[in-house]
Amino acid sequence: MSDLPFWYTRSMECPSDSACVTVDGIEIAYETWGKVGNPGVVLIHGSNAHLEWWRFTAPFLADRFRLAAIDLSGNGNSGWRERYTGKGFADEVWAVCEAAQLGERPIVVGHSFGGFVALETGHYYGANLGGVLFMDFTVAPPEESMEWGLRVEREGVEPGRKLRIYDDFETALGRFRFIPEQPGVHPEVLTHLGTYGLKQVPDGWTWKFDPGLFDYLEMGKDQHDKLMALPCKTALMLGEQSEDEGALYGDHMLQASGGTLPVMTVPGTYHHLMFDQPIAVASSMKLLLLEWQRQNSAS
Repeated sequence: MSDLPFWYTRSMECPSDSACVTVDGIEIAYETWGKVGNPGVVLIHGSNAHLEWWRFTAPFLADRFRLAAIDLSGNGNSGWRERYTGKGFADEVWAVCEAAQLGERPIVVGHSFGGFVALETGHYYGANLGGVLFMDFTVAPPEESMEWGLRVEREGVEPGRKLRIYDDFETALGRFRFIPEQPGVHPEVLTHLGTYGLKQVPDGWTWKFDPGLFDYLEMGKDQHDKLMALPCKTALMLGEQSEDEGALYGDHMLQASGGTLPVMTVPGTYHHLMFDQPIAVASSMKLLLLEWQRQNSAS
């Protein structure tokens, strides 16, 4: 008898389709679940991650939604850019919404750094969205806002850095880690995520993500203003035990909304909460997104 959790087996057996769309000269990879014509949801991963972060969430939404998980440029199977911008990432997300046939007013879900991309998508395309769900990503008050990008200017890092190359696949896979690290993730999940995140090169194996993504990317200190100006619905989902520095300002976001922002804290979860309690995360998402869809349809 397999010791794999039922959600792992069911997720891996759930059919999905791979595709690409070209955005500003770069191929952007994405994966889809669910029927065309169902309400649309686009899923955005965090930094140094990829679309498979959603492999164990999307299948439990696919009976009611049409979902697309994106590999942002500089990550996964998408191409790299010389420089990255918030507007560029937002354009990628919207292009996937259209290419994946997510329909009118798709909902955007962003985890960690993907929350920043979701905010940028809302800033540029919010009038066309059904809502934005931030997952373990929060917006700081203006006086505490920090610039996480612009590393060449702020930290003096050398642009064009190279990733470490490992002699063989097994050694490379053994180096796969979450940032921040967290306990209790099923080994098969780590293997699956690490495998997708690796690529073979002439001298061995290395990671797919671009180490220079943050070199010139300006994340901006105006995130609070952008959040307050979003023309679409917003909500926040947090990991109860998260230690990520970008997820510490949920109370500020709630207060800034006048106490009306839906905030869900999932018990027993860390920063990568979709791997701690996948059913609780997917079920909470599903209820929220169905209610948003009901409200949007009525308006």
